[in-house]
Amino acid sequence: MSQSPQSSASPIRVAIVGFGPAGAWFHAPFVTATPGLELTAIVTGNPERAAQARSEYPNAVIHPSTDALFRERAADLVVVAAPNVAHVPLATAAIEVGIPVVVDKPLAVTAREARELASLARSRKVPLTVYQNRRFDGDFQTLRSLVEEGALGEPVRFESRFERWRPEPKPGWRESGDPAHGGGLLMDLGSHLIDQAVQLFGPVASVYAEVDRRRPNVAVDDDVFVALTHRSGVRSHLWMSVLASQLGPRFRLLGARGSFVKFGMDPQEDALRAGRRPAGDASWGADPEERWGQVGTMDDLHRVPTKAGNYGHFYAAVERALRTGEPMPVDPEDACRTLEIIEAARRSSAEGTVVELP
Repeated sequence: MSQSPQSSASPIRVAIVGFGPAGAWFHAPFVTATPGLELTAIVTGNPERAAQARSEYPNAVIHPSTDALFRERAADLVVVAAPNVAHVPLATAAIEVGIPVVVDKPLAVTAREARELASLARSRKVPLTVYQNRRFDGDFQTLRSLVEEGALGEPVRFESRFERWRPEPKPGWRESGDPAHGGGLLMDLGSHLIDQAVQLFGPVASVYAEVDRRRPNVAVDDDVFVALTHRSGVRSHLWMSVLASQLGPRFRLLGARGSFVKFGMDPQEDALRAGRRPAGDASWGADPEERWGQVGTMDDLHRVPTKAGNYGHFYAAVERALRTGEPMPVDPEDACRTLEIIEAARRSSAEGTVVELP
């Protein structure tokens, strides 16, 4: 079933499947803040989350399952924000009835499943995209501009970190569930860091990784290092850990004429967790001046204002794509390649080798 562009006369009805942190914090606020989109349905089988959804979005219909939603095609766009292991089955069900899909990262638990899903969407001519929201972090947008402008000269080495201090594991599938369900830092934060590195410096030629479980009673990786050699010659060193009691720089890029160093995370996640919402917030995504990054050399440094981040730009691009037929904001092929790099990293760590990519 092919998908025709959405009429500009009516709002695009959006259903979010899953109302844990992903659905409640990273999707629903930006769907509702995007002109042309209307959150009309939320799917959750959890009674407490259903009550939260009714309270926060009283105009949305709350469903305990996707059965009626897909049977009646009661949405123009489905957002899959369920646990990783459910991404492919839910997205497949939506595609088979002709509903465009946004899938939270990672697209699938394996690269093979991701490619099969992307192939199905292409064959049915149903739009599919992946929520790589960290492309819309303000610090990443700032760094990307510096690279594109050539402000640092030829890039040499890129360092990127997502670090936290969480010595006690959190309950739930991400840290204590079956590794086959797609938990662990490499799959979670690695999906962001790898995607950002590839966006900046292009395809990857080889992968080296150290993928460890450091805390007791944790079934999945919680301390990870990945080194990518890009075909461009740039090397990316990526760290993700929940055992960082002192944090390293979020970004450090060494160039032939200077460097960029930035501490502190994009403020959007903390704002969402604190209950702030982007709709009507003129200061959304603004980074305080004391956390701006520095550019230059040791004897000639200056601060660079951080661009304001906004994950809503992803949904604005989705809305445009559904209206006009232009490409979705994230090509599923990007997500497939990221999963191939993640699988190469697991193999590298297990075998203690550098894995070459075709």
